[in-house]
Amino acid sequence: METDEIASKLVAWCNEGDFEKPYQQLYSDKIVSIENDGKAEGAYVEGFEGIKKKGEWWQENFEVHSSKASDPVVADNWFSVKFTMDTTHKPSGQRSTSSEIAVYEVQDGKIVKEQFFYNENG
Repeated sequence: METDEIASKLVAWCNEGDFEKPYQQLYSDKIVSIENDGKAEGAYVEGFEGIKKKGEWWQENFEVHSSKASDPVVADNWFSVKFTMDTTHKPSGQRSTSSEIAVYEVQDGKIVKEQFFYNENG
């Protein structure tokens, strides 16, 4: 698959609420996932096992009321997507709306890297 096709599928599935299908069909086994600068604990993971643990942590800590992915912006083997989410932080009960920019790298028809950029304090 070409980068634009991968980007379009990722956005479509995310907007349908299917966050598993992209991992199953679009991601490389050697995926690298980074939150902001990757320096905080758990902010840099590799492979599906790391992605799985990261997803479990997210589900334990956040209830997602709604999520929207923008149209992708594609440049060669890179693309970016803006995600806007309405979530409740389960431990505190605090509900908030946040947004982040996700940047993806594609090699050999698979996403090999994702990095998320957002404000740490709301």
